[in-house]
Amino acid sequence: MTCPPEPAAFVTVAQLGNFTRAASLLNLSQPALTVRIRNLEESLGVRLFDRNTRTVSLTRIGRELVPALQRILRDLDAVVAQARDLAAQRHGIVRLAALPSFAAGVLPEIIAQFRETNPKISFVIHDVIASEVIAQVREEQVDLGLTGGRIVDPDFEVLHTTQDHMHVVYPVGHSFGDMEQVGVEALIRHPLILMHPPTSVRAVVDAAFLTASRLPVIAAEATYMSTAVGMVRAGLGAAIVPGSAMEVRAEQTLRSRPVDDQRFTREVSIIKKAERTLPASESFARDLIQALQTA
Repeated sequence: MTCPPEPAAFVTVAQLGNFTRAASLLNLSQPALTVRIRNLEESLGVRLFDRNTRTVSLTRIGRELVPALQRILRDLDAVVAQARDLAAQRHGIVRLAALPSFAAGVLPEIIAQFRETNPKISFVIHDVIASEVIAQVREEQVDLGLTGGRIVDPDFEVLHTTQDHMHVVYPVGHSFGDMEQVGVEALIRHPLILMHPPTSVRAVVDAAFLTASRLPVIAAEATYMSTAVGMVRAGLGAAIVPGSAMEVRAEQTLRSRPVDDQRFTREVSIIKKAERTLPASESFARDLIQALQTA
């Protein structure tokens, strides 16, 4: 039992009705046990046992205290056990803010694999744009963030960094399918569906066209990749989306291929608030890093 020594000693003596047996069970000398009981009585200001050389019995107040202290000690033991489980990463909640492309793409499979060996750990996932991922980690609404762009901020610890290359998604029969390469010059000749300006994907795409001194023909903008892909399906143009997005592979009537230009690449980082200990989340982060490295 892990609990304060005086209440534990009192309950043990009350249950056994004998100081000698209680001392043996608690691995104490009898004088040490007597001191613990005396300390408890002095702190409460009441006598808990009537005792002589042959017998020990609870006073009326002692009898009334037994159930309450037993309940407190059980609750305390449960809290200690839960804390040990958390420290051992057997229980817990992983709160994660992630870019939508990862939240709907590779993340569900990684979580499913993690829960095969950690079934008592649950997940709360916020699929949001990069700026909101950073805000939620900073404000400790979540434990981990999977965000786009380079992170240079003392508030955060960067656990891992990888690359996410942009793909162009187009209908079957589009001229992109016949090209050896689809680069900036090919892209500017066709109407494009781009992600909304506040997204990390749009920041990468805009910077790539700007660096190449080219202007794209923007047919439409979308906040969600599923919307952008729906616009491609409707014939509004070709979409530029990250390779991590499940929409790159999900549409049978569409095709996708990487943009043949390294400027169309975003940096993706796994971050947490600096100097925070998060056992369950850090355990998952290790699996997440391994999965991204493998991918």
